[in-house]
Amino acid sequence: MDVLTRLNELIESTHLYSILQAILLLTAGYVLGKLASTAAVKISGTALSPHSRLILKRAVFYVIFGLLSVSALSQLGFDLNVILGAAGILTVALGFASQTSASNLISGLFLMLERPFSIGDIIRVNATSGEVISIDLLSVKLRTFDNLFVRIPNETMLKTEVTTLTKYPIRRADLLVGVAYREDIERVRDILMDIAAKEPLCLEEPKPLFIFSGFGNSSIDIQFSVWAQRENFLTLKNNMLQAIKIRFDQEGIEIPFPHVSFYTGSDSRPLPVSLVNDAPADPS
Repeated sequence: MDVLTRLNELIESTHLYSILQAILLLTAGYVLGKLASTAAVKISGTALSPHSRLILKRAVFYVIFGLLSVSALSQLGFDLNVILGAAGILTVALGFASQTSASNLISGLFLMLERPFSIGDIIRVNATSGEVISIDLLSVKLRTFDNLFVRIPNETMLKTEVTTLTKYPIRRADLLVGVAYREDIERVRDILMDIAAKEPLCLEEPKPLFIFSGFGNSSIDIQFSVWAQRENFLTLKNNMLQAIKIRFDQEGIEIPFPHVSFYTGSDSRPLPVSLVNDAPADPS
């Protein structure tokens, strides 16, 4: 009986009640933040991009959880003015101690505001290409085409040239082709245009582009450019290269390889070339 009486006194004490209330506020803040952030994303539907939905979800969660956390600290008797002052001093100290992290944090905010790419986009940063799977405050996470996880700091993303490969719905595939000097360029052009016309993944508009690049060491260099939907880009490029090789073989169009020719002038005879067999004669 004395034990129960003592327990009731502890429960009724103001300090223990404040602690329990603060714990309940923190728990409620976490649960409500999760529920509200998930509900906000569902309400937005497809009106927002994956990047915007991620920002909305995090913002709603942190706002609700932060407000209830402040209320929990108030229940414990903390002076909010003192807490805010200490937080400001701590922020300055951490800023000097971790300038790299602070730079990545600020760069992350700029990336979220500028939105040069979104989650699900394919980007290229220096020599790394992959799908954006996360945009965080300190870094951007990529999944490369060979299924590797790459983390790139936000400061690097802000200072480096970033190419978004899936920004627009169509892409151009530039095919570099070399033909022998003896070939008829107009005939080669007609064959390439016919190959593009028969390829179902090649768009009619914009039209294929035939560019005479110049005279190479061993070939006449040509750039043949075709357009495709971005999801069909690699398939189209592979199909076109295979079709060009097969068609050139059928038409007798030579695709030369690098070689060296000796030229002694139009009035000179060809250089004499002879094979000498230095092997000893068979004594038998």
